[in-house]
Amino acid sequence: MSPRRYQLGKRQDRIDESRRRVLDAARTLLAESASYTAFTVDAVAKKADVARATVYYQFGSKTGLLDAVCDDLAETGQMSELAGAFTDPDPRRGLRHFVVTFGRFWAADRPVMRRLRALAALDPEVGAVIAARDERRRDGLRVLIGRLASGGLLPASAGDAAEDADATGGGQPAANEAAARVLLALTSFETFDVLASPGRPLADVADEIIRLAGAALGLRAGPAGPASGRRASG
Repeated sequence: MSPRRYQLGKRQDRIDESRRRVLDAARTLLAESASYTAFTVDAVAKKADVARATVYYQFGSKTGLLDAVCDDLAETGQMSELAGAFTDPDPRRGLRHFVVTFGRFWAADRPVMRRLRALAALDPEVGAVIAARDERRRDGLRVLIGRLASGGLLPASAGDAAEDADATGGGQPAANEAAARVLLALTSFETFDVLASPGRPLADVADEIIRLAGAALGLRAGPAGPASGRRASG
């Protein structure tokens, strides 16, 4: 290895270590802050013992930092496994897999998740990041609803509702969008957090969410089993 490559490697290691410190500091500050105004780039830099300029160099902005924190939480919560929800040939199992994966994700760091969701209503920068993440979840649910509808797994009443909507220019897409809104609420952190007692892991309420989702959609019963043969833990 040439001296230059060795020096570049050491520099990258320092950058990676500094980035890790900033992310850990941001998560700690989110969990500990008593006021929504306490989460600032300056406060994170101080907590991480780095210069303010370092945070901006690595993340670009407060929004970039928040995006990175969300990505870090997604890695902790094994969100990469969400792809299985869309590749399972049985869309009912796909829905179960989706709920279980989000249960594990929300459980990745409950205090930080709760803080981020609360701050989203107060801080426009946090709100923009969380809204974008929620929209991704909605997009995934739209795909799952479409698969369920195409497979004839939604009740006849849903089809009747779609026909009524057709008469007013709505159609099946409107019915599917309404179903996606219901599932968006059921798979939110807030729903998991409310259903789980303070000492109960969020992932443990996944089965309750699945039952509620099935009832809300009027989903036809089937042999769908645990996603990937596992229950979420967290």
